[in-house]
Amino acid sequence: MAKPLVALLSGAGISTDSGIPDYRGPNGLWRRDPEAEKLVTYEYYMTDPEIRRRSWRMRRENRTLRAEPNAAHRAVAELERSGVPVRVITQNVDGLHQLAGMPARKVLELHGSARGVVCTGCGARGPMEDALARVEAGEADPPCLECGGILKSATVMFGERLDPVVLGQAVAVTKACQVFIAVGSSLQVQPAAGLADVAADHGARLVIVNAEPTPYDDRADEIIREPIGTALPALLRTLGD
Repeated sequence: MAKPLVALLSGAGISTDSGIPDYRGPNGLWRRDPEAEKLVTYEYYMTDPEIRRRSWRMRRENRTLRAEPNAAHRAVAELERSGVPVRVITQNVDGLHQLAGMPARKVLELHGSARGVVCTGCGARGPMEDALARVEAGEADPPCLECGGILKSATVMFGERLDPVVLGQAVAVTKACQVFIAVGSSLQVQPAAGLADVAADHGARLVIVNAEPTPYDDRADEIIREPIGTALPALLRTLGD
């Protein structure tokens, strides 16, 4: 018998055990420091050099690039290795699913990646580590080495559109899956949150693993409020069996 396609939508909650704070939880970054939101808002970033300088300083101090995958990330990769077809749709930009062993082609990064930079002028891309080395060496706002344009993280900032190709692939996977697991996501940010509806509408078993209630709980077949680091591996083991 063919094994069911499992789609996993992951949000910030799956990475908190790796030391990366979430944004919208009770102790989330945006609640603690509303000003921080400006550092990742496209309009402010493009028009205010001081915001860009602060943004680069924040990236230098930020723990994302030093973080290691945790038990939940590893459990997803193990399920994929066991022969179950798995696709990850992630709202995270930390690259931890891939570091845990998920093949990059099976991970759809809706909000881009903090591990790269992109020029807003010519579109040239490069590793974030190289840009941060330039900041370390004294360039407060490193320009693009190709055209001198404004360089930014290869993440989708507030005010930017998601990549329509990546979003289209995410919708296709959601429509095709038999099991859809939303883990560590507040399911408040569209269009990612709406994938839970798409999955339920197309007959998938909808499982929500999240500490706080979400707007889609009434559509879920199963809701798990336990800590993600233990709850998700246990859930995925049942799917593997």
